[in-house]
Amino acid sequence: MEQQELQRIAQLVEMNRQKMSRIEEQMSRLSEIRLEQLGVIASLKVLATEQPTMIPLGAGVQLPASPTSDTVVIDIGSGVQAEKPRPEAIEILESRLSEVDGVMTTLQNEFVDTEKIVAELAATFSNAAKKLQEQTTTQSGIAQADTSEEAPISSKRRRKKHGTELTLDD
Repeated sequence: MEQQELQRIAQLVEMNRQKMSRIEEQMSRLSEIRLEQLGVIASLKVLATEQPTMIPLGAGVQLPASPTSDTVVIDIGSGVQAEKPRPEAIEILESRLSEVDGVMTTLQNEFVDTEKIVAELAATFSNAAKKLQEQTTTQSGIAQADTSEEAPISSKRRRKKHGTELTLDD
């Protein structure tokens, strides 16, 4: 393999590692969404028991409330919100939760596949680099052998000369 191909393999390894990093970030965000949805589902189930609850307003402020109606307002997509009965809202959230789980499974499989590709490319790169290094070592060894073979010949030439003349070798 040539150095250009080694560089190409190294670039592929780097691109796939970046892809793995992006997948991990997406998995982290989806995990946060999943936990939030689980918390909301649990809260909606508690509201069904008509126990007093705390509604977070933000900045650490919560509003104590006792639910009196059986409906909640839920985002049904594209910023549109609708009033739905609690059981229906729970079903919608559980459906969303199963979608998030499906996406997380797909991303996990893609991560594993990419990880295998990176391992294969890294092994290919290592083997190719080792072969290239061996070729370079062999070629430099041959060059040194050629040089060492020429050295005795040149030394023999020196010996053949008689006299005190200076030569270019001196």
